[in-house]
Amino acid sequence: MRRFWLPAVTGFVLLAIWWIASVAGAFPVGTVPAPDEVGRAFADELASGRLLADTIASLFRVAWGFVTAVVAGVPLGLVIGRSLVTREALMPWVNFFRSLSPIAWIPFAIIWFGIGDPPAIFIIFLATFFQIVLATAAAAGSVPKVYYRVALDLGLTPAQTLLHVTLPAILPQLVIALRVAIGVAWMVVVAAEMIAVRSGLGFLIIDARNGLRMDLVVCGMITIGAIGIGLDIAFSRLAKIPSVRWGFER
Repeated sequence: MRRFWLPAVTGFVLLAIWWIASVAGAFPVGTVPAPDEVGRAFADELASGRLLADTIASLFRVAWGFVTAVVAGVPLGLVIGRSLVTREALMPWVNFFRSLSPIAWIPFAIIWFGIGDPPAIFIIFLATFFQIVLATAAAAGSVPKVYYRVALDLGLTPAQTLLHVTLPAILPQLVIALRVAIGVAWMVVVAAEMIAVRSGLGFLIIDARNGLRMDLVVCGMITIGAIGIGLDIAFSRLAKIPSVRWGFER
């Protein structure tokens, strides 16, 4: 209960400060909307269905980009983590591309894919792929060698070793990496939608800014933050799965 009530009380205090500052005229006119204005904007957007449509569009892009990055990144990370030659050949380039801001790829994404879902999905993929590869490689490289010696003594095939030794051993670290990566993907999709698409929560914010609708801007920001918290909670629940939780109790 304390985990719920303490953030709720803090949020109420922040809301009260925001309301008092708005009533007192602490903000320049037209810059920061009052809480009641944001509430009306929420009601209008929900009634029109636009907020729901934009949220679904953003989640759709995040899901495609993130899942594609996981499907491609985890196997490559396993190979890099288990093969010294592959690690020495690819790891510098993985770090190089991981250091590049995903936003820097937006011009290429628009040229290659045009306007719409593909460029946003591509940006999300790049933002998460190299992080997942690096985290998986680090986890695979840290698996104690005695695990593999035991697997060899038991006569496990490479496929069985992967399924019954490597994956269970790296799962705790991989869950943490995926939790971080989904947060990055959610932040990046908002930036990509401000440039490369004409729907989604990022486009809602940039379109509202162009129309000087700061109440809609705050509405979009609150929605983005709330969904981000929801995604983080969902991935934190993965750590409670028994096959994962053992790694946090050693």
